[in-house]
Amino acid sequence: MVAVVETRALTKLYGRHVAVQDIDLQVHRGSVFGLIGPNGAGKTTVLRMLVDIIRPTSGELTVLGDSPRRAGAGIRRRIGYLPGDVTLTDRLSGRTLLHHIAQLSGTVAERKIDQLAERLELDMTRPVRELSKGNKQKLGLIQAFMHEPELLILDEPTSGLDPLMQREFLTMVREASRAGQTVVLSSHILSEIQHAADDVAVLAQGTVVAHGDVASLRLTSVARLGAVIADVDATTLHTRMHELEQLEDLDIQATGDEHVHRLTATIRGDIDPVIKALATFRIRDLTVEEPDLEESIIDLYTRTEQVQ
Repeated sequence: MVAVVETRALTKLYGRHVAVQDIDLQVHRGSVFGLIGPNGAGKTTVLRMLVDIIRPTSGELTVLGDSPRRAGAGIRRRIGYLPGDVTLTDRLSGRTLLHHIAQLSGTVAERKIDQLAERLELDMTRPVRELSKGNKQKLGLIQAFMHEPELLILDEPTSGLDPLMQREFLTMVREASRAGQTVVLSSHILSEIQHAADDVAVLAQGTVVAHGDVASLRLTSVARLGAVIADVDATTLHTRMHELEQLEDLDIQATGDEHVHRLTATIRGDIDPVIKALATFRIRDLTVEEPDLEESIIDLYTRTEQVQ
């Protein structure tokens, strides 16, 4: 499978400050690749290096089969880029500005700009400087998508959009992927990545702390356990459950019946020993809840900070 974007040990330093360090990524043609991380994790730095706005201190980087530094303007016409800070102050109308940009970005199909504006409910006649943050974001999205580039690089693309427009944006991303375009997007909105991306890299403090599809990231995290256990005395139950190293935040509460107890805990790691231990008791009720992606990422951040 062809790698549209590939980085090896990609590192960017600002003096002694490490912005990103040893980033290894592969983004395949036609896929949607998500970068998740809090502010300051290094997402924007990585994306700016992909479009040669800033250059790496060390490491290797190829985009569409070439070095962004060597490829120059030619490669930029094959990319649709949305920066994380869309700052537009032009007196021109949105339509006029986009037609000017189209002369630089490459061929734009007839009515493509208007079609995108209709989908995003953007008034193209108003001066750009009078637009709200959300409408400027829509304008930025249109300029990124309008020439149907091979590669879309989108930094926090739904910033300022209302929920309906966020949903429309995700539909546009899925359509681009089905058409063979490749999409790299960053976000701290985890549900956005969860519904859009095929592969995910989780950044924390400038390094990748996890990489894989959304499902695999969930499996590496925690689960919530709840159980009602009958016909057992409190001492026996406490002793057995505290032997399980997979359980955290264990809480065992008596109910109205002294031989019935309600148990809650967090399972970290292999769930099999926990289920086998519980199977030695009489279970009246049992729930194991899979964490959502947000819980998984928070858990990964926490573990990374503890290691450092």
